[in-house]
Amino acid sequence: MLAMALHLREQGLSLRDMAAKLVITTGKKRGQHPSPATVMRMLRDHNEQTTATAGA
Repeated sequence: MLAMALHLREQGLSLRDMAAKLVITTGKKRGQHPSPATVMRMLRDHNEQTTATAGA
């Protein structure tokens, strides 16, 4: 789901539009769409991880 979210972000979609296109693939909420807040959190965590590894 993260790879797809990164691809959609490159296309300039809003968080709400990204959430509508993404689908949760595992767990209790499998088959449902994540909330825009979840998408934002996922992208923020990814950005923090990439900047931490780039700075090391």
